[in-house]
Amino acid sequence: MTPSDEQAQPNSKGRMRYVIAALPLVIFAALAIAFATQLESGRDVSEIPSALLGTKAPPLELAALDGSNRPALTTAAISGKLTLVNVFASWCVPCRQEHPLLLALSKDPRITVVGINYKDRNDNALRFLGELGNPFQAIGVDPNGKAAIDWGVYGIPESYLIASDGTILFKKVGPFDPESIETQLLPVIEKTLSGS
Repeated sequence: MTPSDEQAQPNSKGRMRYVIAALPLVIFAALAIAFATQLESGRDVSEIPSALLGTKAPPLELAALDGSNRPALTTAAISGKLTLVNVFASWCVPCRQEHPLLLALSKDPRITVVGINYKDRNDNALRFLGELGNPFQAIGVDPNGKAAIDWGVYGIPESYLIASDGTILFKKVGPFDPESIETQLLPVIEKTLSGS
């Protein structure tokens, strides 16, 4: 080995140490750029596309919430009506937050508001509706989450606007707020009813 080879070996080891030390910084910078690009894109990152949009809604054959004085939630119960299907539970904090807005929507004669009570205890669901009011014209219970799976529910609350022919027109993941009702839901309702 020549003296120049001996000097090159420690130099290459030193460079390799710098490369290894800089690698986490490079990875962090790349991730930061990717996240910043996503945030600056203007897209709502909480919006999850649904494969069901534009297709027929899954069939509904859910038993009524016992003691609610509302009928069972079936496909026949919503057929021929513009319907908002809301998936909720008494243990869901965001469901509680959006509930006053659902009560207001239930007064809109253009739509029917129905509920799927997801993985909840009957007495807790009744207490929730007794305390906050009942916006639902029909309530179906989904104790094991099977209906929610069929509907592609990611987490609750979720809401689906169903056309009178059973087509899913709109999906909202997470709770409604006044802005999402005004800028997302109501325009779809108006467009559907105007036939455009």
